[in-house]
Amino acid sequence: MTGIIPAEWSPHRAMWVGWPSHEELWEESLTPAQDEVEALVRALAGAGREHVRLLVGKPEALADAQGRFADVAGVEVVAGRFGDIWLRDTGPIFGPGSRRAAAFRFNGWGGKYELAYDDTVATQIGEASGVPLDRHDFILEGGALDHDGEGTILTTRQCVLNPNRNSDWTKTVAEAALAEALAARRVVWLGDGLLNDHTDGHVDNLARFVAPGVVACPIAFGIDDPNAGVYDACAQDLAEAGFGVVRIPSPGRLVDEDGVVIPASHMNFLIANGAVILPTYGNETAVRLAVEVLADLFPDREVIALPSSAILTGGGSFHCISQQEPA
Repeated sequence: MTGIIPAEWSPHRAMWVGWPSHEELWEESLTPAQDEVEALVRALAGAGREHVRLLVGKPEALADAQGRFADVAGVEVVAGRFGDIWLRDTGPIFGPGSRRAAAFRFNGWGGKYELAYDDTVATQIGEASGVPLDRHDFILEGGALDHDGEGTILTTRQCVLNPNRNSDWTKTVAEAALAEALAARRVVWLGDGLLNDHTDGHVDNLARFVAPGVVACPIAFGIDDPNAGVYDACAQDLAEAGFGVVRIPSPGRLVDEDGVVIPASHMNFLIANGAVILPTYGNETAVRLAVEVLADLFPDREVIALPSSAILTGGGSFHCISQQEPA
């Protein structure tokens, strides 16, 4: 057994980040996404906060990544292969002290995006980090869970009980699997995630532990926020489960060039050694308010707001492309 998963705010010995590597996937967004990931990596490595292990998923992208970070201490460029950069979902979940890590089957978020090598990422990260893997024969993505460091896991019914992952799972079966694999003592079930989230409602876009017994979730920004009802239902579920609830303003309504709502979320922040990195999407007022809330929640960390609009065109943000190794 891997052991109770440390909270993200516990010290890290390293932080994995995925590097946008495939022009055929990102097209005109490739360079802007690389620029945003570069800013994230520089913030993580700045002031000696994190040892960043940057996984590059295609040989043709390796030289550019190495060149971009040649001047940055604490960045280790790792040659690998992946379908895309979402290491939170394809990589392993590290246990206490990173002595062992849990690895799961991966099926492209319910068969929607099955890309070559994604099902090998956990093995690659285990080998590169020197951490033995405990393999579990069920489908699970790391972004579907959030951990308080004391054995409580937050997740959503929409994702983890979706028959496109494990067709026979009920709450009882899922809770037993999470207890065995991740030493979960309590699983708290939320409902639906964000509109048009292709992950089927990953919790790291919806609700995040910020301290034991305290969970942050969004509050709608603007009268046309398409997820207002989802946010309020989440807050009510959390309060009924006995948590202290902190509301963080959402980015508001964001749409793509076709007018389709995109799942932008301030909840996809990344808690690093000495910093909290907040993804932003152009709404300066919402960003300012979100930064103020996070600064109150994490007074011992610098809150750094960085653009993530290009990364979001691929379907996620900073938390989705990263995975920490606890110290």
